[in-house]
Amino acid sequence: MKKSSNWQRNLYFLWVGNFMTGMGFSMTMPVISLYVASLGHFTTSQLNLLSGFAFAITFLAKAIVSPYWGKLADQYGRKLMCLRASLGMTITITACGFAPNVTILIILRAIQGCFSGYINNANAIVAASVPIDRSGKALGTLATGNVVGTLVGPLLGGALASSFGYRGSFFVAGAMMLVVFLMTMFFVHEDFTPVDKVQLQPMKQVFHTLKYPMLIWGLFITTLVIQAANMSITPIISLLIKQLMHHGGQVAMVSGVISSLPGVVTLIFSPILGSLSDHIGPEKVLGAGLVAAIVCFIPMSFAQNVWQLGVWRTLLGVSDAAMLPAIQTLMTHYVQDAFGRIFSYNQSFQAMGSVGGPMLGSVVANAFSYQGVFMMTAILEGFNLIFLVPATWALVKNGGTIREQQRAQAKQQQLAAKTVHN
Repeated sequence: MKKSSNWQRNLYFLWVGNFMTGMGFSMTMPVISLYVASLGHFTTSQLNLLSGFAFAITFLAKAIVSPYWGKLADQYGRKLMCLRASLGMTITITACGFAPNVTILIILRAIQGCFSGYINNANAIVAASVPIDRSGKALGTLATGNVVGTLVGPLLGGALASSFGYRGSFFVAGAMMLVVFLMTMFFVHEDFTPVDKVQLQPMKQVFHTLKYPMLIWGLFITTLVIQAANMSITPIISLLIKQLMHHGGQVAMVSGVISSLPGVVTLIFSPILGSLSDHIGPEKVLGAGLVAAIVCFIPMSFAQNVWQLGVWRTLLGVSDAAMLPAIQTLMTHYVQDAFGRIFSYNQSFQAMGSVGGPMLGSVVANAFSYQGVFMMTAILEGFNLIFLVPATWALVKNGGTIREQQRAQAKQQQLAAKTVHN
């Protein structure tokens, strides 16, 4: 994998691109249901169904088409895929603001999902160019761009909707994606040699050539579980807060704060824990992050007030900050070929978590209780840990951890230097 000397400049501009993409994508989320309601006359059940479908269809489409875009990324480069994604989202998000009815809106949201993929290709560009001993910190820093944008987006979207109407949020988001497209075109550089379609290995063969295929599948599953865990509370967070506050107080404001706490903490700790993974190994950081997530979710299911829930949600952000950069670093190191496709598969699993998490959370909340969603998530994280342990143990057993390989390489360099000196 060729390392580029301009990775720091790429990291800066792609961070801004991730920030604006995350903000542009999330700023329309708070107004989706209200926008749907303005496009016709619906009963409450119809509105819930249509709003949920309009929300989920983007992630579902993303999960389906991401592997195809990953194949093109391996053929033609990841920068081209960033340009394709940002321009596609510029057109589709803007078009959503002109939707005459809910059917057209849902179709446009599906097309938007088909053209997404900026963030995972930005990750691939940085991962392919950054020196391996700095990849944890670099990818952790890059992850904060999306986190910040996702946190700021709903606030900006709500303000725009209040001032200029629901359609205004889509127009501004589309304009932001146009800025991302132009910035990526002129300021991001990728050293990439196009690969002929005939020379491109089939994905089945790629997995056969991986030294640790179970590890890569474990990382896919972990990405899905993290996203499902973070999204599972989305449908019922306001209802849970209302229950914990005994149907009084500023429920909407408190719900917003509680929802954003993990993201704020992830923003702060991602570069720190990414740097830590460079020193002790991302395998250890990932395992510790999973254990920490389980430890956080179990007490949430017994929370008696919003303060208790807020404390554990805050600590959950630390576990996310540990796991997300570690996953990217491990994939960077153990996948030498088909880089774009592997990262796109990972995005597909993340999108599946975005669809499945809220659905599973709603089912569990209806069957048991709001707090039962947290216990379900802890169990899910536990199964994930059980699945991942054998894969990471294979690395330790075979001396294949990143830190062990770096130490072995350093010893070889020392021996070579002594030989030259003698």
